[in-house]
Amino acid sequence: MANQVEPVLIKPLYDELQKERFVTLATVDYETGGPNVSSISWVLAKDESTIYFAVDNRSRIIENIHKNNQVVINLIANESTYAIHGNAQVKEERLQDVPLKLALIQVDITAVRDVMFYGSKIVTEVQYDKTYDKNAAQKLDNQVMGAIRKA
Repeated sequence: MANQVEPVLIKPLYDELQKERFVTLATVDYETGGPNVSSISWVLAKDESTIYFAVDNRSRIIENIHKNNQVVINLIANESTYAIHGNAQVKEERLQDVPLKLALIQVDITAVRDVMFYGSKIVTEVQYDKTYDKNAAQKLDNQVMGAIRKA
């Protein structure tokens, strides 16, 4: 049985991407041409066909996207695992109103695939904890997510 493919985010995925959360991002490495996987958390669904995320503007992700704009965002949500395929571009080299030098990346979604193996479901979501000053982390997260929402 083939997994379902959608052209845009379904509502439960859109809703999950309205807050900071753990996802992985796959890009094509600009030097090797092989896969490159990164974990990111500053991610937001702008609408059902567009995702924004922020990364350090010195990140390898930026150079990878400049060389090959195809990306996959892996999202664990809605009791399943989804591969969100899209074409990425640097929307802003420097995100405004944020103390760090972060780039804003726009992903135009081309396909959303449920990639969970047959006959199973996710029963617990991925959780993470910030390992530095909790108050500073919360303040920065609020600044970054606020700037992404304004973009």
